[in-house]
Amino acid sequence: MKIKTPSRIHITLVDLNGAIGRIDGGVGLALEEPNIKLIAKESENVVVSGNAINLERFKAVAGKMVELFGEGIEIKVLSDYKPHVGLGSGTQISLAVGAAYSKLYDLNLSVRKIAEIVGRGGTSGIGTAAFEFGGFIIDGGHSRKEKKTFLPSSASKAKPAPVIARHNFPEDWSVILAVPDLRGFYSAREVNLFQENCPIPLKDVRELCHLILMKMLPAVVEKDLDSFGFAVRRIQQIGFKKVEVDQYGDLISGCFEISDCVGMSSTGPTVYAITDTNARSLANQLKSYFNEKDLDCEVLITQAKNRGAEIEV
Repeated sequence: MKIKTPSRIHITLVDLNGAIGRIDGGVGLALEEPNIKLIAKESENVVVSGNAINLERFKAVAGKMVELFGEGIEIKVLSDYKPHVGLGSGTQISLAVGAAYSKLYDLNLSVRKIAEIVGRGGTSGIGTAAFEFGGFIIDGGHSRKEKKTFLPSSASKAKPAPVIARHNFPEDWSVILAVPDLRGFYSAREVNLFQENCPIPLKDVRELCHLILMKMLPAVVEKDLDSFGFAVRRIQQIGFKKVEVDQYGDLISGCFEISDCVGMSSTGPTVYAITDTNARSLANQLKSYFNEKDLDCEVLITQAKNRGAEIEV
């Protein structure tokens, strides 16, 4: 069987204050590229091959499924992409391996159940929803009865957050990804980022919710790129997203002036730009910006993926 996943940009977390009883929440977008592609078949043991950047993660997830369910799996990785750059490779790998295992052995596990098993989605539900549905996604975070404190997904045991809004994203808008040769915050550094900066001031959360509900969501539905760009730009300046951006000094924020719709995905360092014209020129500008800062930078022009992972049995 074959599986091809989306990747995702994580636009922002929503509520890292928690005053009204919920925390987290997320806004994000599934992308056609980069992606995870694999071929899987039944096996007596765990066998993982392929020229993959994340080979050990594939093995670890497969090992966890085998430990729980007792059957082996053979996986050939056809493509993957860099970890810890803000594009969600860990979740897509984990869900792809789990889904392959479930299909091969007729376990009928839902995507959300697989996410629980492999430990994904404990803060943001965007990666899980991108795998399941694709498109532009908003999730509703977690009740404080379930999740007591502010933690990243990697350190949280909460279930994936519920999807509260999902729309097709305009496929004639190009999404440019600029990935400078850096790593985002993960593991202990990411935990510290949450613990040292939360709770976020309630006024920032309120403004963010207003932007999402009355600017960003209508802009997606009405295909209004100017309004969408306005929301993206303001989001970089408030709340936890500002905290994430500020970890890089002025390196990331300095490129926000290149176009009207530029933001940083997750904890970075990937910068995304969305445009309906001159995508190649914008990609070159972003690459040049980071090159002038003495950083190698990979750029990719892609588009939204308005469907979930493709599974061929």
